[in-house]
Amino acid sequence: MRTSAFTKSLVALGLAGFILGVCAPALNAQFYGRNKVQYQKFDFKIMKTRHFDIYFYLQDEQTVKLAALMAERWYSRLSRMFNHDLKGRQPLVLYGSSPEFQQTTVIPDILGEGTGGVTESFKRRIALPYGASLAETDHVIGHELVHAFQYDIMAQGHSDQSRGNDAALRIPLWFIEGMAEYLSIGPVDQNTSMWMRDAVRRKELPQIKKLGNSYKYFPYRWGQAVWAYITGRWGDEVIGKMMKSVGRSGDYEVILESVLGVKLKQLSADWHKSMQDAYTPLLDKTQAPEKFAKALFKGVESNPYNIAPSISPDGKSLVFLSTRDLFSIDLYLADADKGTIRRKIISTAVDPHFESIQFIRSAGAWDAKGEKFVFGGVAKGRPVLTIIDMKKDKIEREIPFGELAEILSPAWSPDGRYITFTALTGGISDLFIYDLTDNVLKQMTRDVFADLQPVWSPDGKTIAFVTERFSTNLEWVDVGNYELALLDVESGRIQKLLAFPIGKNINPQWTADSRALYFLSDQNGKTDLYRIDVASAKIAQVTNLYTGISGITALSPAISVALETGRVVFSGYQDGYYTIYSIDDEATLNGQSFLAQFDRNPAILPPRTEPEGALLGLLKNPLFGLPKDTNFTIAQYKPKLGLDYVSPPNIAIGVDRFGTYGAGGVSAFWSDMLGYHTVVTTAFTGSRLIDTSGVLAYLNNRGRFNWGTAAQRIVYPYPYYSIYQDPLTGLIYETEDVFRLINYDVSIFGSYPFSQVSRFQLSGGYRIQDFNHTIYERIYDPSGILIDYRKYRPDDTPASMNFGYLTAGYFYDTGIFGATSPILGQNFGVSVSPALGKITFTTVSADFRKYFMPLKPFTLAFRALHMGRYGKDSEDSRFYPLYIAYWDLVRGYESYSNEELSEYDADPAQAFDFRRLYGSKMILGNVELRFPLLGLLGIGKGYFGAWPLEFFGFFDWGIAYAQNPGYWWGGFDAEGNPIPEQVKPWFAGGNRKPLRSYGIGLRTNIFGYLILGLNYVYPMDRPVRGWHLQLSISPGF
Repeated sequence: MRTSAFTKSLVALGLAGFILGVCAPALNAQFYGRNKVQYQKFDFKIMKTRHFDIYFYLQDEQTVKLAALMAERWYSRLSRMFNHDLKGRQPLVLYGSSPEFQQTTVIPDILGEGTGGVTESFKRRIALPYGASLAETDHVIGHELVHAFQYDIMAQGHSDQSRGNDAALRIPLWFIEGMAEYLSIGPVDQNTSMWMRDAVRRKELPQIKKLGNSYKYFPYRWGQAVWAYITGRWGDEVIGKMMKSVGRSGDYEVILESVLGVKLKQLSADWHKSMQDAYTPLLDKTQAPEKFAKALFKGVESNPYNIAPSISPDGKSLVFLSTRDLFSIDLYLADADKGTIRRKIISTAVDPHFESIQFIRSAGAWDAKGEKFVFGGVAKGRPVLTIIDMKKDKIEREIPFGELAEILSPAWSPDGRYITFTALTGGISDLFIYDLTDNVLKQMTRDVFADLQPVWSPDGKTIAFVTERFSTNLEWVDVGNYELALLDVESGRIQKLLAFPIGKNINPQWTADSRALYFLSDQNGKTDLYRIDVASAKIAQVTNLYTGISGITALSPAISVALETGRVVFSGYQDGYYTIYSIDDEATLNGQSFLAQFDRNPAILPPRTEPEGALLGLLKNPLFGLPKDTNFTIAQYKPKLGLDYVSPPNIAIGVDRFGTYGAGGVSAFWSDMLGYHTVVTTAFTGSRLIDTSGVLAYLNNRGRFNWGTAAQRIVYPYPYYSIYQDPLTGLIYETEDVFRLINYDVSIFGSYPFSQVSRFQLSGGYRIQDFNHTIYERIYDPSGILIDYRKYRPDDTPASMNFGYLTAGYFYDTGIFGATSPILGQNFGVSVSPALGKITFTTVSADFRKYFMPLKPFTLAFRALHMGRYGKDSEDSRFYPLYIAYWDLVRGYESYSNEELSEYDADPAQAFDFRRLYGSKMILGNVELRFPLLGLLGIGKGYFGAWPLEFFGFFDWGIAYAQNPGYWWGGFDAEGNPIPEQVKPWFAGGNRKPLRSYGIGLRTNIFGYLILGLNYVYPMDRPVRGWHLQLSISPGF
């Protein structure tokens, strides 16, 4: 996966917002959002190879050396393919597991468990976790290194490495990610070919131009297929030519057509025909799953994933993972006979406890009595085994393992005392057994080979599992295929089970008599179900599917067996989605000894008919590029700041009768290689030197407590222009009246996340709030000739304010954001900010938001908000008051017609009192019913339909009030007598009443950059009643 300069810009904006907002004595907004938690501190070292600086913290340097050898070999392969060498040394940051990788400080983004690695554009850093197998690690290193080459090639001719990202942002993901998949896997891939076969059968092959819609067409699979076609027709060498050309222009369509000599539309047609010719004949030689299996939970557009099935021993109950609620993958219990849901067991969408339930590489398991269910997960950054009492519907026990990094595929012993599982520790996977009675963990294997998907035999003597130990050559770092193995529990002896010598052999499941195993293999180019007799090694083929049996990845568990009845359930890829099927027929389950073979290997992506080409030659040669000298030096990591990025200067120039005006700004970012330390400088100015603002900030992400410091000078100018002609002299007076609020601020701030959803924030500092009132006056004679220019400061300029401040706040966020607003979960935040010094007051803020979905796709959203200044100087006139009529607070009161203004001037007692919009305190509440309009109408596919357009109805209620008469023109009669009731709220004995409004509106997301809204609002407390249109440029609350 690549990251971009755009991400870094957002980080800068976020940091600026943190400084300007959190460090201010008054919080103008609640800072919601989930947290990236550094649960652990890693002691990084650097291993230096010929081309790489490899950053690692693992104890076993031999494991790191294996990754280093893989990286150097990939460098040689890709350098040959691109005909290019990287500029400078290549950083590679290794993490021991996916949960540890998700704590990375290399990039600020919050990473999900589906992210296998990242490559960022500023320092061209690659960061990735060790996979569960050597093959997974090797593939991800290759994939991410492709991105490093892409960035470097596109940055040629620029001194700034990140400039290559500008071209990358103009290129669709299928081009970039598909190339990375093709170069790291090759043209033989049963997983991608499965997707393509399914599309051929459905007659839904997209034009290449439409692959830019990465939400509809997964760029990794579709992009790999396109590149396999292009290289199969024009040769692998075309990739280097294409990459260098597209890096210069950024227009991939022009480059494709010029390099290949064929129009994009014709290229699409040729590609489609090659896939149809390759895959259509397979339809007559295979079966659809409905021919022999029952669909229990069918994948559809609104629920694409039904995966990781685990059936109870009696075959009546089924636990599986599903996207039935669309916004997350949750754990469900179902009736396996009726195909109906009984209940949701675990919800990951709004339940903050589990950070992961390992939905990609793992499945849970029933105990032999069918009373308990166990699954592996991640909580507070560490792996846990969770045991659920299925009858009582509650978590019976949760067992944390601080010494491990990740837990996958747990399975019970027949007597229910032990649980075996795969665990990652130190970057490698091994088998473990946990004694539930004595609370003892025993490690069963201890080596660098993958040991995956263990399952206990019904007689309790043997554990079957998947490994790459038998066919891997460590000396050549030549990773073998996945094979089946048997572990004798008593002696620990491991025996190879002779299944297929080629392809993968995964996901073993015992038969009830412990004599045979079901397993998955792609030995003939597609993944099917097989059965092997343990004693004789005789194999029978159970299914012969056109697409295949699969979870999310080619290694994901996808089958389960009911030991009492023999029933088998599996997840299959069909019609673009994942469906769970069951097989009950005994004859079908016994399989047939004849193994299906085909004239053409289904895994080979068209147009190739044989595994051939320059790339495959490199991939099949484990010695090409493998360093002979492996005495790599190792040093302790010492952070050093380096320039990441300098933003292009933003300059604006304007001319009017008052003269020529200009404004501009520039930002620069520095960080160390691991992202522990970040320095940001920003400067921007207007036409006059006095309008110059700047920020210098430092952020430390070294530990769980993130802290920083900042110094800033921020100028807020408020200009007013007027023209007046003296009727006696004819002289023309043009006046520019500028009032400036100038903030000088030095602060320190910090944030401590308790979890991904809650955190404590603290900041403090000292502020000088200065005021500048300057009038610029030009005097012209009647013919327009300038005769005088004056600049002066009136005597009404307020005195400056100096004060220190502290801010403490707690924030909680389980909200799930849709396209334009949150749609599930809840958020709340409270903060207290006292100001100390010559000026004393305290700002208090409390915000609560709740989102329900009583019926999909309708969301009911509620918000209650209070913000107020309290204390001796809380209503000092030098502080701008709180304003309740912003578009995201109480709608319908932000602008007024001339008629309403005239009424106020003529008879204020009969008109709307505009002072009601201002106060030192405010309370408001909002209710919205929101839903995706096009999705509800069925216009387009998916939850949001053809375009993310949200319709909503709303009711707003709010009041701004004060304590003392005279606050912002309020609280005095015409003679100047105080009337405190005018500023006090009705609940405190005053006569200030709430403002109310209701209406409807639309919000849309403009390509992820802007959320634009239109409100049709009826304000209930305006003198001139009626409906008003109001624009907004922010998400819904």
